[in-house]
Amino acid sequence: MVNATKGVFISCDIPMAQYIINMNASMPACDKFIIHILDSTHMFVQPHVELMIRSQISKFREDNTYVKPS
Repeated sequence: MVNATKGVFISCDIPMAQYIINMNASMPACDKFIIHILDSTHMFVQPHVELMIRSQISKFREDNTYVKPS
């Protein structure tokens, strides 16, 4: 018997994948969203968290971007 799960495929670099895995680990068990980690740069997540992941990554990038003082 085949089990199918709807999800979103994420492809990213290793540091961003670790950031997403850490986000998942910091959530309660009932809210964990990673379905399967395929390798160090690819994962399969639940579709309802796509926007949350995108917004958290945007915030992370903004917080860690160097702005040259004027």
